[in-house]
Amino acid sequence: FQALSYERLQAALSDLFGLTLSQGGLMNLLQRTQKHFRSGRDEAVSTLRRATVVASDETGVRIEGSNAYHWVFHSAEAVVHQASPTRGAVVVREMMDGHRPAVWISDRYTAQQGHAVAHQTCLAHLARDVAYAVETSDDPVPWRLQLWLRSVFALAEHVTDLAASTLAAKRRNLDRQLGAILATPSRCDLTRDLQAKIGRARNQLLVFLAHPGAVEPTNNGSERLLRPSVVQRKVTNGYRAMWAAEGEAAIRTVVDTARLTGASPFRTILKTVGA
Repeated sequence: FQALSYERLQAALSDLFGLTLSQGGLMNLLQRTQKHFRSGRDEAVSTLRRATVVASDETGVRIEGSNAYHWVFHSAEAVVHQASPTRGAVVVREMMDGHRPAVWISDRYTAQQGHAVAHQTCLAHLARDVAYAVETSDDPVPWRLQLWLRSVFALAEHVTDLAASTLAAKRRNLDRQLGAILATPSRCDLTRDLQAKIGRARNQLLVFLAHPGAVEPTNNGSERLLRPSVVQRKVTNGYRAMWAAEGEAAIRTVVDTARLTGASPFRTILKTVGA
């Protein structure tokens, strides 16, 4: 869980406890231990398949010398990590097993679209695209989009303090403002591409206002949950076998789900292994 390579784990066990273990011995220990996390992972998956709001994201990883992906799905009650050789929508369909949440939160990647009644596009991703356009173009449209996004983020900070009627009125006002910005003519190719991109996602930008406190305007939660896997990738350069990738995903599933209730990773791992 601490993203130690076999070599560093050998050194740590030797320095701290005087234990001398081969890398093959460490591998056997990890492989035997992973079975204890299967039931916890299955429970988290079952909880996820009942959630009304689900967020997802993925990052690249090397497994058995080939390009693969580490996915994460999470709700208010569960976090599920999944190792997969593909980035396709089949991963989402298999994970949800027919369950269709009320809202899905993700970026604009096609494979993560169409899995819920409504979709909240990550506004942080769009904000980065808009910031790039502001820096590289003299066109005023990206600047207006940046101001619009700032208004949305400011509203998001107080979304639980406002009445439903107030949020509905503010949503209509923001949508009118966005419509005017998207309709503004421009001779800048970057601006037109940005307008088209945001226009395609227009009905997915303010969904969080209809679900105050339950839906986030960004997918930063998924990115935070993926960050340890990115560190793991940089430290170890990937996994030698699929069982290792699947085993770590199961451990992270159990630990991250327990964290939602305040449990520490170390105590969760001890409790699971000792069960």
